[in-house]
Amino acid sequence: MVTIEHRSAKITLAEQVYEPAEDSYLLADTALKLVKDGMNVLEIGTGTGFVSSVLKANKDITLIATEISPIAAKCAKSNGIDVIRTDMFAGLKGKKQFDVIVFNPPYLPTSEDEKVPGWLNYAFDGGENGRKDVEPFMRQTHKHLKPDGYILMLISSLTGIDEVIREMGKYSFKAQVVASEKCSFEKLVVIMANVMIT
Repeated sequence: MVTIEHRSAKITLAEQVYEPAEDSYLLADTALKLVKDGMNVLEIGTGTGFVSSVLKANKDITLIATEISPIAAKCAKSNGIDVIRTDMFAGLKGKKQFDVIVFNPPYLPTSEDEKVPGWLNYAFDGGENGRKDVEPFMRQTHKHLKPDGYILMLISSLTGIDEVIREMGKYSFKAQVVASEKCSFEKLVVIMANVMIT
């Protein structure tokens, strides 16, 4: 078993679970700057639990996460994350709302012949344009976000940053890029979005 450390958090990795990379570190570090003590936080698609672990190690928050892969959910639990095995918001019971919802969706444009076998595909496969999970996520977010809450979403330039921001606008969210990092073949950004006041 391999264990990594970041910002006082220790995370044990597992086979067939997305290993934290540049996107994970950028999202974790950005969330760490923006999330305040006392907040209720939800992470969608936690994977190993890396981002949630970094937040929990440094902030006095209430945090739960969801994860579709049974292997990743088990890994996140082993890293001390309160995780519900479900697809996005489906397994959340009750009307609990959150101050912050964190999401690193599968954002790589993926054709049928590029899919990888097994649960790991869920971590990479963003559909043909890389945005297949953005619209379903945005459609459900209002029910789970406090009126003054916000979303933190990691997106790649391969996904279409402007297109994602427009998609958020369709659901009455005002979005802006709050962090970015250039990688070898893409630019990674964290988008912060909150409900527009009408």
